[in-house]
Amino acid sequence: MQKRVTIHDIAKEAGVSSATVSRVLSNSDYPVSAKLRSKIQNLAEQMQYIPNMIGKQLKTDNNMTIGVIIPTISNPFYAAVMLGVEEAARKSGYHVLLCNSLQDGSLEEGYLKTLFEKQVKGVILSSISGNRKLMTHLIKMGLNVIAIDQKLDMPDVLQIEFDYRRGGYMAAQYLLEQGHRKIGYVTAPLDRPSRQHIYHGFFEALHAAGVDKNDSYVQIADEEKEVYDGIYEFENGKVLTRKLLQLDELPSAIFACNDLTAFGVINELAANGLRVPEDISVMGFDNIEFSRMVTPALTTIKQPNYEMGKLACSMLLDKLRKDNNHEMDVMLLPKLIVRDSVKTFELE
Repeated sequence: MQKRVTIHDIAKEAGVSSATVSRVLSNSDYPVSAKLRSKIQNLAEQMQYIPNMIGKQLKTDNNMTIGVIIPTISNPFYAAVMLGVEEAARKSGYHVLLCNSLQDGSLEEGYLKTLFEKQVKGVILSSISGNRKLMTHLIKMGLNVIAIDQKLDMPDVLQIEFDYRRGGYMAAQYLLEQGHRKIGYVTAPLDRPSRQHIYHGFFEALHAAGVDKNDSYVQIADEEKEVYDGIYEFENGKVLTRKLLQLDELPSAIFACNDLTAFGVINELAANGLRVPEDISVMGFDNIEFSRMVTPALTTIKQPNYEMGKLACSMLLDKLRKDNNHEMDVMLLPKLIVRDSVKTFELE
């Protein structure tokens, strides 16, 4: 393995002190002749010198890196969030460290500790851990936290929430307006506030319309497991749809808790010779990019995931700069995206 080039190596080659090399490469105002400055810069390039940013940050207490902890980058929803974070960070000269918690609370806590140890003073977090004691301790020690997607009921934590309850309500309302009354509901475990809010909003709309919930049409997964080489939500959609297809009377429409689950629903329906939306309608939630690429294009509820990422990063950087003009809580609103996967019935 090739030895890393240091300022001491450059100083030896240039015949000057390490302090002089350091001043030149850090663009210090310390007076150095143009000829010597050029010589040192050329040597640094020729020797492929890469600055030790961690050492520099420790000396200046100016870490230009923020951390992001999400359930999994394999989910396009979080991939879009990350793109938004990175765009805002890049424009301000910051780098981003990404951590995938894979729905594991202990893994999330380990990442929080590691990021703090690496002098990362700001973290954007979609949390599934219930360990508020650790979070409180790290915040007291100077860690700045922005909570996205899942709310953290904690002081000194900026929140960017999405109105999941309204989104669930809008989804059910749209299906009802299209004449559907026998509506299936498939979801991962209701162990996250976001899923609970979608669920309650959806059935609140059914109740308001005088439509009783049919428990046999509601399929909730028993467990959830994230893996690196597969998409849980897609497989979950297939498994839960199989259960619905075992019923004597099939639903006319199936709502899925997110778009990836909806893709699994569509896949399983096709495997059983059922057409969407001719035989059974399907509706999703999130409006990830792939939702307009599948056939039929998926009707869904839009979450502004990319915008959420940009806003989260902007709020975090403002907080780090002590320029916090944001409210403590920001609520983003859902939008209905109508495409081709829901059939309309004529209401009598």
